[in-house]
Amino acid sequence: MAEFSIIDTYFNRHSSSAVDLGVGDDSALLTPPPQQQLVICADTLVAGRHFPLDTNPHAIGWKSVAVNLSDIAAMGAKPHSILLALSLPQIDHEWLKGFSQGLYDCCDQFGVSLIGGDTTQSPHLTISVTALGWVDIGKAVTRSGAQVGDFICVSGQVGDAAYGIQHLGHPLQKRLDYPTPRCQLGQQLKGLAHSMIDVSDGLAQDLGHILHASKVGAEIELDQLPIDDHVKQLQQESQWQYALAGGDDYELCFTISPQNYQKLLQLELDVNIHKIGQITEPLGLRYKNYGTDHILKFQGYQHFA
Repeated sequence: MAEFSIIDTYFNRHSSSAVDLGVGDDSALLTPPPQQQLVICADTLVAGRHFPLDTNPHAIGWKSVAVNLSDIAAMGAKPHSILLALSLPQIDHEWLKGFSQGLYDCCDQFGVSLIGGDTTQSPHLTISVTALGWVDIGKAVTRSGAQVGDFICVSGQVGDAAYGIQHLGHPLQKRLDYPTPRCQLGQQLKGLAHSMIDVSDGLAQDLGHILHASKVGAEIELDQLPIDDHVKQLQQESQWQYALAGGDDYELCFTISPQNYQKLLQLELDVNIHKIGQITEPLGLRYKNYGTDHILKFQGYQHFA
């Protein structure tokens, strides 16, 4: 009965969003809003690989939700609910209390409900979250729509989380532990951005997915990368390594026409937007620093390294 006790104690809160049937049955029931498509994604976090073993359980709960909401945001969709599959080495009530509170704090901030899932025992702490959202039919922003002449933009700052994991205890560790999914921005970019992706494995690698899907090239202005002042104290190559290949930023990278970029700037945005380059003919990913060509080869996060 331990599984059901854990669910009842920590994961059986009343749903805050529209749910026909939530936690407590074999499956959840949802009624899709009219003229909407369902957007679904899933992410798995493994202790010791995706977060340090001694990470605060509240932060683990928050991040487990946030990284999935970031994927929903990258489609221009509105997040709705999540499913949680939790594998535990043992029952630790203090850990579960902190983890569930972090999970619900993130859900509450972004208007999301936990509607089901599973718990089991495993030698390794593993957290898998599936997120669901809604987007107007035919309006999802994908990776394959980038057009030659588009501006390449990124929200917030890049490189913070990678710096934080290398300098535990530094203020930038908060960006590692508590990423902010850009849910509002993602919805504002629906109908404006031609393509979009969230920056999880490193800006260069993730932008490369857009270039591959859209069959285009890109030119990045290294001097325009939004880098934190602490990171700027490093040598340039180290700055660029963090910003372009660090990963775990969960910012949005998107391409947008110059005309739509001006429209975007007229909106009330909850995060700064930085224009860092432009989409070109399919010649790969190239870099310039203050107008001068610069050769860089970075590898982002590898899931099977």
